[in-house]
Amino acid sequence: MLGRTAASLYWMSRYVERAENMARLLEVGYRISLMPGAIEGHRDEWRSTLTSAACEHSYTEKHGEIDGAKVIHFLLFDESNSSSVKACLRTARNNGRGVRTALTRDVWESLNSTWNELAHIQPENITSDRLPEFLEWIKQHAMGFRGALLGTMLRTDNYYFSQLGNFIERADNTARILDVKYFILLPRASDVGSDLDMQQWAQILRSVSAHRAYRWFYKDSRYKPWLVSEFLILKEQMPRSLLFTYNWINLALDGLGELYGSRYACHDIAKETHDRLKNGNMEQIFQNGLHEFLQEFMAANNNLSQSIATTYNFP
Repeated sequence: MLGRTAASLYWMSRYVERAENMARLLEVGYRISLMPGAIEGHRDEWRSTLTSAACEHSYTEKHGEIDGAKVIHFLLFDESNSSSVKACLRTARNNGRGVRTALTRDVWESLNSTWNELAHIQPENITSDRLPEFLEWIKQHAMGFRGALLGTMLRTDNYYFSQLGNFIERADNTARILDVKYFILLPRASDVGSDLDMQQWAQILRSVSAHRAYRWFYKDSRYKPWLVSEFLILKEQMPRSLLFTYNWINLALDGLGELYGSRYACHDIAKETHDRLKNGNMEQIFQNGLHEFLQEFMAANNNLSQSIATTYNFP
């Protein structure tokens, strides 16, 4: 396969996943901002949303002071922000159009129809009371794309590169959500274990559709930071956990290795990260520092992405 085709498939899926993740981050920011007694009003919640999305610097350069309405517009509709939902879906569609013959009709129609519907939505119509409904629309369309890909694509290199983009992006997002919650949302030690702390952990779980799953898995209605972290890092039963994503990343790379008859450095990087997660211990992770662990993971995940690009000649 040409490197250009592989890159387009990889980034097509990665940007759809990023659009969905942005919607999930905004949902968390919105829900936390409505909580009574939030730290310094609502400002810290929106700043943490920008930080988690890696957009704080670009936002402050353009808008300066943190303002909820401006943050929402910047992360949803501002095409000067390459990670906004609109910019992500535009880029995903452009990548898909460039490799149209490598996609099934269902995958292409999912991408194209989502973009066409979004183009008719006026940002000024997405008021605070309509924001949850719009965020749900984004998530449902992203899941529709993924369903079409899983249900109709042959298990060839087209499929494997698409899956790599999806799960590398998801891994990065889950790590960012956890890191922002632990390192930024609660800057005061006295807040740990408070009602606000527990409410925020609950919202983090909701952001990855894991609220009920957590309570079922642990048979406990209480939110314990080490258990929430364990659920989102080490439990492969959870579809957005770091271990789950690396199970799929390794499956996709193994598929490429078998198809092309060669294994490369990116295979070793992915396996090393997977094994570290598989053998991970939450008590040890907390003792050594959750923030440090997540920072190292994100660096390794980014290194893997770069290695894949080099190995398969992405332009």
